[in-house]
Amino acid sequence: MNIKKIIDRILPEVTELRRAIHSNPEIAGNEFDTAKLIRETLASTDIELLKPYLETDVVGVLEDGKAGKCIGLRADIDALPLQEINDIPYKSQTAGLMHACGHDGHTAILLGSAMVLNEIKDELKGSVKFIFQPGEEVAALGKDLVEAGVLESPKTDAVFALHGFSNLPVGVIAGRAGATMAAAGFFKIKIIGRGGHCSKPETCIDPIVIGCQVVNQLQTIVSRHFGPQDAACLSVCRFDGGQNCNVIPQEIILEGSTRFLDSAVGDQFPELIENVVKGICLASGASYEFEYKLPYIPTINTAEYVEMAKSVATEYLGSDMWRDTKKSSMGGEDFSYFLQKCPGAYCNIGMGEDHPAIHNQKFDFNDEALRNGITFFVMITLKTMGVI
Repeated sequence: MNIKKIIDRILPEVTELRRAIHSNPEIAGNEFDTAKLIRETLASTDIELLKPYLETDVVGVLEDGKAGKCIGLRADIDALPLQEINDIPYKSQTAGLMHACGHDGHTAILLGSAMVLNEIKDELKGSVKFIFQPGEEVAALGKDLVEAGVLESPKTDAVFALHGFSNLPVGVIAGRAGATMAAAGFFKIKIIGRGGHCSKPETCIDPIVIGCQVVNQLQTIVSRHFGPQDAACLSVCRFDGGQNCNVIPQEIILEGSTRFLDSAVGDQFPELIENVVKGICLASGASYEFEYKLPYIPTINTAEYVEMAKSVATEYLGSDMWRDTKKSSMGGEDFSYFLQKCPGAYCNIGMGEDHPAIHNQKFDFNDEALRNGITFFVMITLKTMGVI
C-alpha cells in the first residue's frame, strides 16, 4: 500500500473540493448543494451511497466482504451565519454565510480519505462508514442522525472525527481521554411587567430593573451552588427590551447558555435558573416565561482510541505531530451523540498557532493540514481494523 503516493495524487482535487465548498456555504439542514457535490464526487467509487437518513446527510459504506470491524468516520458539512471578510478567490458567494468553523475542511478530509480507502479496499478487513453530517451548528442534527440509525446496519464498532483548531501547529493532531468538550444548554427568559411613561415609574412594574437583578443573581449560581472544581459556566448573552428612551417597556427578553462537563452538575441548571427568576419576579410583582434546552451533551472520548490516535499520529505523521490536550473545552459538539452510542475519539487538527480562531469572520481552513487529516483518518481506520 503506497498511501502517500495516492494522497499526493488526489490532494490537488481535494483542495479544489474544499475551496468549492467554502465558496458555497449552506446553513444547518439546507446543505443541498454540498450533499450533491459529495455524492457526485463519490459516485465513481465502489462506496455504496445510502438513502439519506434525514435530508441532506450523505452516508456511504465501503465493504470488502471480509469479516471485521466497521469503522465510522464523520465530518460535519454546514456553515455559520457570518459574513466573510477574507479577500480570497474562493470566498463565500452567499451573503451572511461562511465556513467559519472549518467544516469545508472536515468534509474535504473525509472525501480524500474515502478516495484513498476505496483504492486500497482489497487490503481492508471489515467495512468503513463515511458519515457526512448536516447541521452540527446550533441544530445539533448529529443527535437526530444517530437516533435515525446511522451507526447501525452495519453496526459501527468505533467512530472518529477531526476538527480544525487554531493555536496548534499546522497538521498536528491533539486529543484527550474522557470529557473533551462540554454540554451546552440554552435558556430564554421573558419577564413580563407593566409598561408606562418613564416619568411615572411608580405606576409601572419595570422589567428592565427586574431583568438586571435576574442577571446579577444568575451569576451566583455557579459560584455558590457548585464546588470550585466543578467545571461549569453560565452566561447571559442577550438582554432585549424597550424601543424608546422615555417608555418603560412591558417586557424584556434574556437569553444565554450553560456549559458543563459532568451531567450531575449540569442537570441542576434548569431548576436553579428558574428559582432565581421566579423569586425575583414574585418579589417584584412581575410574571415570567422560562425555556431551557440541552441540544449538546458532553463529548466523552474513549481512552483506548485516544491512545490509538496518539500512536497513529506519532508513527505516521511524525514524532512531534501529537499534542495531549491539557484541558477540556467548554465548547459544545454534537459528535457527543456518536460517542454516547459507540466508542471512539474526537480530535483536533492544527490550523497554525497564529491562525484566526474558529467562528471568526477571517477564519479559513488551512489547506496545508489536509494531507495530515487524510493520512490520520486512513491510518486509524487500518489500525482499528488490525491491518497495520
